[in-house]
Amino acid sequence: MKSFRLKSVLVVLFLSITFVSCSNDDDNDKTPVPTTKAALVTEIKGPATGKVNDELSYEVTYVVDNSCAEFDKISEVTIGSVKGLQVIAKYPAEVCTQQVPEPKKTVYKIKPTAKGTVEIKFKKSETEFLTQKVVIE
Repeated sequence: MKSFRLKSVLVVLFLSITFVSCSNDDDNDKTPVPTTKAALVTEIKGPATGKVNDELSYEVTYVVDNSCAEFDKISEVTIGSVKGLQVIAKYPAEVCTQQVPEPKKTVYKIKPTAKGTVEIKFKKSETEFLTQKVVIE
């Protein structure tokens, strides 16, 4: 009887180890990760004047490396000691077959809280900004 009990315990232990070691987790998940890159702005269109607490919209045109790129976000950037904004484009990890890019557009919105002149600066090259001045009344 002791022999049967010992064999039963060993069989249960063996099966337990087998089931635990055959996990369904895939540690080598190779899902392609999209990359991001700053895009250079070529044009800012929008109103030259506005009022305090009124939302203003500006159409920002930017160039990307290939046609598969999509708008990701607008982030802050500093060139030298000057702060401004830059457009970040997201590129898929797969190979893009559409190589001839068209300029893309996005909308940037601001809501000024004080009177004066506001400068909207977007990165147009590695060393300079494209500036749009807005007079707030």
